[in-house]
Amino acid sequence: MSDDSEDTSLLSVKYVPSPDTLTKLVKRLRALTLTLLPVEVSPNSLSEPTSRIITPQVIAAYRESAGDFVEALPYCLLRARAEFMYDADHNPADYGEDYGRAIACEVLARKIVHQSPPDQINAFMSTRFKHRQLDGDESDMASALEMAIDSHCTIFLSSTEAQDVVDALWQGDLIQKNNENLEIEYVPYAGTHPRTFWGHLEPSRLSVPRYQNVLRIVVWFVLLFVYCQTVRQPAERLDPLNNAYLDGWEVVFYLLALTIAVEDIYKFTKLLTFVTWRAFSFWNMVSLITDSLILAAFILRVVAMRVTGAEQQINLRTASFQVLSFVSPFIWMKLLTVFDGYKYIGTMQICIARMLQESSIFFALLSIMALGFTQALWALDAADGQASPPSSVVNVLVQALLGSPNFEIFSSLGLVMYYFWNVVTAIILLNVLISLFSSAYQNVVDDAEAQYLAFFAGKTVGMIRAPDVYVYPAPFNLIEIVFVTPFEYIPGFRLSHKNYAKLNRFVMRVVFVLPLTLIALYESTRGRHWVTDWLRSDNEGDENYSQSRDPEADAEENGRKISKVSFEELIKAFPNTAQSSEELLLNEIAGLKKQLSTVLQKLDAGGASVKGE
Repeated sequence: MSDDSEDTSLLSVKYVPSPDTLTKLVKRLRALTLTLLPVEVSPNSLSEPTSRIITPQVIAAYRESAGDFVEALPYCLLRARAEFMYDADHNPADYGEDYGRAIACEVLARKIVHQSPPDQINAFMSTRFKHRQLDGDESDMASALEMAIDSHCTIFLSSTEAQDVVDALWQGDLIQKNNENLEIEYVPYAGTHPRTFWGHLEPSRLSVPRYQNVLRIVVWFVLLFVYCQTVRQPAERLDPLNNAYLDGWEVVFYLLALTIAVEDIYKFTKLLTFVTWRAFSFWNMVSLITDSLILAAFILRVVAMRVTGAEQQINLRTASFQVLSFVSPFIWMKLLTVFDGYKYIGTMQICIARMLQESSIFFALLSIMALGFTQALWALDAADGQASPPSSVVNVLVQALLGSPNFEIFSSLGLVMYYFWNVVTAIILLNVLISLFSSAYQNVVDDAEAQYLAFFAGKTVGMIRAPDVYVYPAPFNLIEIVFVTPFEYIPGFRLSHKNYAKLNRFVMRVVFVLPLTLIALYESTRGRHWVTDWLRSDNEGDENYSQSRDPEADAEENGRKISKVSFEELIKAFPNTAQSSEELLLNEIAGLKKQLSTVLQKLDAGGASVKGE
């Protein structure tokens, strides 16, 4: 990193403590939390702004407990939260107590970051630490922001400080710097480059999450269009005379699919190498299934071109098309990720993911019951020595589960057993599933704001979490593999780090000249463009928070003033809403005790003087 970027870096941490030191600090924080909450308390009483438990004195005590390692305090508190959550999940008898302690650690981490100086917030969020695990190994490196995302800490991630960092990363106002030790820091982009068109014409801007998202949206729509053309006329492609080669749409589709698969594999490898398996999400699994189906369809298609028998060619090609048809739901499903930046779509996406998690209980019960009823019905059918294939029994059970039972296939005792299956699935298990879905949906909707902010934080950080200085979005990653990667790994062609950087910058400027120009034009005119002023809302307030705290109202008009009383005098009558009612009452009592003590001292002094006379 250059000298000018070092001057503007917001990272104030000069020393990163060892894993053993942080492990001791985590244990100390756990001991403090156990002392603070020896009994079960309501989580709402901990997270409310005027909590009578998480008081300023408690926050100060936790801050002082970190000593010289205050920068690591949010990380250690979130680590203590993860341990309390583990205790809660594995000790049902003390679930309420441990869950409350976990919430207390998360609230404390949020409040400590909130009370920190503004120039240290990015250090608290981005500095990566390690701790010592129970087996003696060192943990993966993670920052407080990354640990909060992995642990789904909605209270911490919904804070103003966390969202300010996330929003700055999303827009590219903060950029991530990676060093050789896999440590990261967030530095302001404006401090490292001039605020001109040429200063923003920088290839590294493609790594900004917002621009990555736009490029991938465009590529995905192109993939959808090509896929629709590939599967639009399957009957014409079954002609044996046209079976010996791939047509144009197939070539384009499989090339696009290859580039996306390479990007997914690269991302998986980076996550496993530099992050943790907890960074994998539901959409990573969807991508894996999509890539596997496309690969299977391509293999069948290639094999169909190699065989000689016309009938076998048609069968294999039909199988290839059938496998490719299964890709359609997953490709269209990923359109949800295109619009998940909008709160409503993002919240619905969270609801779907939570419902799928909750449905695991239903499918576990359903699988056990299905095995028992399948065996029972097959045994009843085989009692006379003539049994139908087990697949036919499974087919009948599935039809009954989906609301189309066939009661004519069984008789006698088999029909009674089939009645039991319909009662168990239609009346009991399906109602269990509905209640689980309803509970999951209600939990998300009740806390929709925090849930969405946590989801958006995970989406943003996930785009930059795996370190990659030069981003080549698919399908342009093939250009990187063919023309750039050999100069990094192949002996004899390997360039120095400086020359390799120059090569990447030159290739990216040529390949991405259009998007880079649009990005530079947008950023160099952002905030001072007539379109921005035209689109401003009439109800938009002043963004200058410091001036809003004490606005100027001394102007006169025709000898009349807005207010003849100063701002300080006006607010003296306001109640202190930053304190709970209990704390206000205790402060009043303490004040009365102090006044009473003063009166008693004066009375004692007066009585002593009278006796002296």
